[in-house]
Amino acid sequence: MPVLLFNLRSVPDDEAEEVREVLNQHHIDFYETTAGNWGVSQPAIWLRDETQLEHAKQLIDTYEEQRFQQARAEFEHLRQQGLAPTLLDKFQQDPIRFIIYFIIIGAIIYFSLMPFIYLK
Repeated sequence: MPVLLFNLRSVPDDEAEEVREVLNQHHIDFYETTAGNWGVSQPAIWLRDETQLEHAKQLIDTYEEQRFQQARAEFEHLRQQGLAPTLLDKFQQDPIRFIIYFIIIGAIIYFSLMPFIYLK
């Protein structure tokens, strides 16, 4: 019976491709489902053989740890060079979006706390 291995919703294309490569390199039999035309189905990688589940999960965990360490090292390298994006950089790149997000966040906080502030 097929078993869900890796959910692809909100996964970058490069990460999904690298997961596929890892599974192919270790001869793990899998298939993929897409989100469908309307995006309501579950995009995922499924195993055909349940007995490979533990091995496949270990491979993916190892891959994700390596990916995390690589991204962390890249960020630290940029930060040490002073090239890592800061909040001020984000504001300077797109001030209108920044202000709109700030207003939306303020409205959410206001409407969330309003019942407690005016509680009598």
